[in-house]
Amino acid sequence: MKVILLERIGRTGTIGDEVNVKDGFARNFLLPQGKALRATEANRKRFENERAHIEQRNEERRNAAAGIAEGLNGRTVVIIRQAGETGQLYGSVAARDVVEALANDGFIVQRNQVDLADPIKSVGVHTVPLILHAEVAVSITVNVARSADEATRQAAGEDVTVHTFEADEDGDFAAGQKDAAAEDRFEE
Repeated sequence: MKVILLERIGRTGTIGDEVNVKDGFARNFLLPQGKALRATEANRKRFENERAHIEQRNEERRNAAAGIAEGLNGRTVVIIRQAGETGQLYGSVAARDVVEALANDGFIVQRNQVDLADPIKSVGVHTVPLILHAEVAVSITVNVARSADEATRQAAGEDVTVHTFEADEDGDFAAGQKDAAAEDRFEE
């Protein structure tokens, strides 16, 4: 389906571009959300008459997103979750969890603006990109920890999953000795 874009759509085009898109993309996303018009002669004339207003509205949205991006750039949010000894979470941290953490810090971000490819499933410090506008992107740091103390240690650069096995008096790790003993029994 041929459409006229009313705002910049990533990898598709910019304002005023006439592009061919798949019918489902146009019917289910672009047209209902007011991001595009069907490319008919009447809509072309309508777009040209309203072009200045559409571009001004896009500029206002971009400036608002840039203002939010200034406050978010380099920000770290802490999310406390239960996790096992190895650092695997009992569950995961999804985009809505990041949105909640940012809301607690006073930033209003929509869930679809969090560009999280897969949910976070382990404790640690993770970089999460936010797409606030088609032309404004920023990255934040999400510190996923089991406790506030652990979050502080992770922020200082300590790997909290290293201390999973305790060393005995000789400095050997007990788990390593058990593995060696198991291998000896297997060979016999």
